[in-house]
Amino acid sequence: MIIGGGPGGYAAALYGAAAGLDVAMVENQKVGGTCLHRGCIPAKALLETASVRRALGGAAEFGFTVDAPTLDFGVSQDRSQSVIDKLHKGLSSLLGSRKVRVVNGTGRLLGAGRVAVSGGEDGDLELEGDAVILASGSVPRTIPGFEIDGKVVVTSDELVKDRDLPASAVVIGGGAIGCEFASMMSDLGTEVTILEALPKILPGLDADVAKVVERSFKKRGITIHTGVAVTGHEPGAAGTTVRFGDDQSIEVERVVVSVGRRPLSDVLGLDGTGVEVDERGFVRVDANCRTTLEGVWAVGDLIATAQLAHVGFAEAIVAVKDILGEDPVPVDYRRVPWCIYCHPEVAFAGLSEEAARDAGHDVVTVKHRFGGNGRALIIGDADGLVKVIAAKDADGRAGQILGVHMVGPWVTEQLGQGYLAVNWEATVDDVAQFIQPHPSLSENFGEAVMSLTGRGLHG
Repeated sequence: MIIGGGPGGYAAALYGAAAGLDVAMVENQKVGGTCLHRGCIPAKALLETASVRRALGGAAEFGFTVDAPTLDFGVSQDRSQSVIDKLHKGLSSLLGSRKVRVVNGTGRLLGAGRVAVSGGEDGDLELEGDAVILASGSVPRTIPGFEIDGKVVVTSDELVKDRDLPASAVVIGGGAIGCEFASMMSDLGTEVTILEALPKILPGLDADVAKVVERSFKKRGITIHTGVAVTGHEPGAAGTTVRFGDDQSIEVERVVVSVGRRPLSDVLGLDGTGVEVDERGFVRVDANCRTTLEGVWAVGDLIATAQLAHVGFAEAIVAVKDILGEDPVPVDYRRVPWCIYCHPEVAFAGLSEEAARDAGHDVVTVKHRFGGNGRALIIGDADGLVKVIAAKDADGRAGQILGVHMVGPWVTEQLGQGYLAVNWEATVDDVAQFIQPHPSLSENFGEAVMSLTGRGLHG
């Protein structure tokens, strides 16, 4: 039995059913969860709209004369919804073909092997089984003084469904989600300001990568204030005035609150069940996603791990394998792949240079910029770099690859080689012998690794 039909939940259902388990999955909305309906998919669909707008803006460079394009954002949203609907239909069909019983309603844990369902099409009922996986996901965090009204003050949930873009907006929070929305709105004509409480946007990223994004944002007219806290806002006739820092303010049509997501554990009825929850609301689990109650597992945004759909997939597989007694390999959270779909894109796996040094590694690094890459110049998008961090071996040469960090054109589609290198603990000598197709964007990664051997071709 699985409570929640988002990425962690439906991955557990599909994987468990493929392994021969009899699976029931409880979901009170549509299967697919936040990722499909209010998160990853609609956000990236709108970012692709922004990409088309950038391409039109640069058409003259390729010899095309294009009148100033106008945007019907409602059409963009219709296209986004069509993508969502197609994926939802496919997922529902796949669950049906694997004979997963999808139960509509709100699931609540009664104890080991027992789940109550209420408010659904079939009325109140109780399910019993051998194992329970909790996968109820997360919801956007909010901040005091910025109550969400769905019009002036919104979260990602509302923004991805909005059919009109504001002329001006403040994005509170300069993390991955905030930067994606700031990038999208700016490219589509909104005057955007980012307010971030920490010293830099995209905290946790390798410093060289974050600098490229910040420079690009500023060049495109995005205003960035870091190290500032918001103190409130005063609604007006045409929007609101946001107060921040030391007596600073800005008047905008919309405020996008993007300060992370909190686990949706309070709806599961966990009090008194033996399932422990920490002070932030995350369900406590071990390396195999077992909760503190035997027979109950938890995966995805409900536990204190990277809130990424593909991490939820991996955790679901670990939990199901554990249920089957197959001795799963736990997720190595230090090495999971990360992708941020702002412009320029960001992708990385493994340690940043700073984190590697903090961990005690003696490291050597190399950066290869897309400005010298033939494919990047051909497509007219050469801003960015590939950075590889390696540990020095006993002879002082570059050895094991500790981290691969990319920023630039389509790097979210190029990370595969870097992730495999990091995850398999490969050395630069192992990877340098791989042949990269020419001309391709992926040559940058190959060139960077070859440079670490001391025998690079182009740098």
